[in-house]
Amino acid sequence: MQRYNGFILFALGSLIVLGLSHGNLINAYIQITIMFIGINIILSSSLNIINGYMGEFSCGHAGFMAVGAYVTSVLNMWLFASDRVFGPPLLPPASAVLLFPVTLLAGGIAAALAGLLVAVPSFRTRGDYLAIITLAVNYIVKSSIENIQVIGGARGFMGMRKVVQSMSEVLDVPWVMIWVLIATGLSVWLIYRFVNSTYGKGIVAIRDDEIAAEIMSVNTQRMKMVAFMLSSGLAGIAGGLFANILGYINPGSFTIMKSTEVMVMVYLGGMGSLSGSVLSAVGFTVLMEVLRPLQLFKWVVIPLLLIVLMLFRPEGILGNRELSDVFPRLKRWFGTEQGGK
Repeated sequence: MQRYNGFILFALGSLIVLGLSHGNLINAYIQITIMFIGINIILSSSLNIINGYMGEFSCGHAGFMAVGAYVTSVLNMWLFASDRVFGPPLLPPASAVLLFPVTLLAGGIAAALAGLLVAVPSFRTRGDYLAIITLAVNYIVKSSIENIQVIGGARGFMGMRKVVQSMSEVLDVPWVMIWVLIATGLSVWLIYRFVNSTYGKGIVAIRDDEIAAEIMSVNTQRMKMVAFMLSSGLAGIAGGLFANILGYINPGSFTIMKSTEVMVMVYLGGMGSLSGSVLSAVGFTVLMEVLRPLQLFKWVVIPLLLIVLMLFRPEGILGNRELSDVFPRLKRWFGTEQGGK
């Protein structure tokens, strides 16, 4: 039963949050902050697959997030909402209740396929060269979206609130919050299972010594492709949720600054630590909201905090350890199988 304790605890916490949201006991600002925490958990933990467990250096995560955001949004508008571009919906708007996860998954698949733009060059390049390639992919995606006028181009794309309203008309519950919590829980569980699987051990071997991994019969190209596609696919799902929270997206939301935020969360929590990614995503999101009144000055305070962290704890909050390694008593409740050691 130990392996289910984490799931039960997360489910109970989610039900409490949903109950408070449905009863309007927490205001809209807090609800949005909670949803952004969930999205940042998905983004930081998924990038940690590449930058932490596999030891590569990817800095274009926002590009895959953009692919998922636009594919999910366009599909939702085309299928469930009337729009001056796509015309009347192809399906009854009420069907969004059942099919929204399908469009969200479609956005993730599209982002995973876009991840091949990085996976294939990674067969021959590493380090700084791969970082330049991922940065280029980020700019390619952003520039491509800006030049596709049918989805708004640089002006952005909107209307996703109609889809959310259609779901609320069927059953008045906080649908977006529900999908964010479900996606967050499933993403963390999937990454946990992945890093503790044969593939997970393979990507850790690539990080330690790629040549030695090949000698030991590890198919490094396949491992890299799976890791990049999983990481970018989860980023695409986070992008789809992000679009439906705001109801409006534009290419400016997915610049190198967004990719930098995700990298900060990864390095803040610790390379190769899933627990660290979750904790840093929560802490970083809350810190961003606390410093919001400072406006542009928060981008002075946050880098200073990071400099202090890198000086006194360069490995991040948890390093490559999990929370149960720091607090061994947690193993009694959540089991002993750990990844990222």
